[in-house]
Amino acid sequence: MASDRPTADPFATNPYSALPDRRSWRKAVAGTPPFALDPTGAAGFRLTRTERIATAGSCFAQHVARALKAEGFNFLVVETPSAGTATTASADGEGDFSARYGNIYTTRQLVQLFERAFGTFAPRLEAWQRADGRFVDPFRPRIDPDGHESPEAVATAREVHLAHVRTLFQTLDTLVFTLGLTEGWRDSADGAALPLPPGVAGGIWDPAEVGFANAGVAEMTADMLAFVDALRGVNPAARVILTVSPVPLAMTYADRHVLVANAYSKAALRVVAEEVCAARPEVFYFPSYEIVTAPTTQGRYFADNLRAVTPAGVAHVMRCFMAHAAHEGARAEAPRFDVRSENQRTAKVVCDEELLDS
Repeated sequence: MASDRPTADPFATNPYSALPDRRSWRKAVAGTPPFALDPTGAAGFRLTRTERIATAGSCFAQHVARALKAEGFNFLVVETPSAGTATTASADGEGDFSARYGNIYTTRQLVQLFERAFGTFAPRLEAWQRADGRFVDPFRPRIDPDGHESPEAVATAREVHLAHVRTLFQTLDTLVFTLGLTEGWRDSADGAALPLPPGVAGGIWDPAEVGFANAGVAEMTADMLAFVDALRGVNPAARVILTVSPVPLAMTYADRHVLVANAYSKAALRVVAEEVCAARPEVFYFPSYEIVTAPTTQGRYFADNLRAVTPAGVAHVMRCFMAHAAHEGARAEAPRFDVRSENQRTAKVVCDEELLDS
C-alpha cells in the first residue's frame, strides 16, 4: 500500500542549500553594511589578559601592537631604547616593537632573525656606513637614527639585541606576525635577507654584492614552517597568529606594473598563510587584508595616496580582531581603541619601504 506521506522533492536541495550565510557572497558581503563586515572565522584564537603577546612583521604590525596595549592586553616588550637613545618608534612607541628589530617584511627575514638570535646563522655583513660617517646595522638600519660611531659599536648593540630576541622567543605565549612582502634583497655571498637594499639607509649599492629576490609560495611556506618548528623547539606551547598586510607595495623592482606586482605579492602571502595554518596546529589566520580591501569599503579605507590605511580602516580591523581574540569574560571595561586616538598615531607608523619612493 502506497504511503500518503509527501515525498521530498529531489530537485529542491543541493550541496549549497543549507550552508550558513557567511559562505554566501550575496548575504555575507553584498548584503552586509561596510562597517559590519567581519570575515573572521568562527573557530579561531582566543587571548587572555595574562598571556604574553608579541608582534612582528611589516609596518601594519605596529597597529596591532598599539591596539593590544590600548585594550589592556599583556603586550610583551623585552627590549626598549636605552636612556638618551634616539629611536624610530613614536613618542609612546617603546612598545611598538616587542624587540628592537624594526619591520620584518619577508619570511626569510623572520626565519633568519631566529637563526641569528640562536647562533645558527652568522651573516657576512656587519655594518653599513652612512653618508654622514655614522654606522648602522644592515638588518635594522633605521632603528637608531643617530647611528653608531664604529662597526664595533654596531656589533655590540647587535649582540645585546639578539639576546633580547632569544628571550622574546623563549617566553612569549602568542606571536602575531604580519606578512608584508614577497620582494626583498639578499646578500649574494650568504643569502642574508635585508629589510632595505644598500644605498637607501646606509651602505653602498653594488648589484654584484646584493641581489633582488621575489620569493615564491613554496619558499615562503618552507620559511614559515621552519620558523614555527624552531620557535616551538625553544617554546613548545607558543602559538602564532598570521595576517597579511593590506598596505600595497610602495615600489617594485620586478619588471612589471606595480599594480600587477602587488597583486602577486598579496595573493602569494595569502596562500602561504593558508598553507601554514593547515600544516601546523595552533597557527591561526586573521583577515586584516580582506577587511581593508573588501569591495564593500569602496576604497574608503585607503588614504589619498591609495596606500596608507586610514584610521577608520585600522579601527575596523582591530575591532574585529578584538571581538574574536578576547577570551570570554576578559573584556571587563569598555574598549579604549578608537578612531580618534589612532588618527593621531597612524602618521607615526614606521614604514621603511616608503624610502624606496622618495
